[in-house]
Amino acid sequence: MRAVLDVVMLALNLYVWILIASAVLSWLIAFNVVNTRNQFVSTVWDFLYRITEPALRPIRNMLPNLGGIDISPIILLLLIFFIQSVITRYIYPNVF
Repeated sequence: MRAVLDVVMLALNLYVWILIASAVLSWLIAFNVVNTRNQFVSTVWDFLYRITEPALRPIRNMLPNLGGIDISPIILLLLIFFIQSVITRYIYPNVF
């Protein structure tokens, strides 16, 4: 069971980095630092969008309209950190 939880923890850590990369790239695109007409940027943005959007869309639907501010990645990161904390306490129950 511990090996399965280790794989889940690894996948969650990877998804955290994907979320951060998606947020940073969206800021770079919004401020015209990178151009989406570039094929590499477009491909990376499409990949990150397809990976993160299924998890972010339900959170965005529940949040009120905050104008141009999107806090759904922060809420998803907090949720992932909570899940990691629960898994860590399950793997190492005597440490905490």
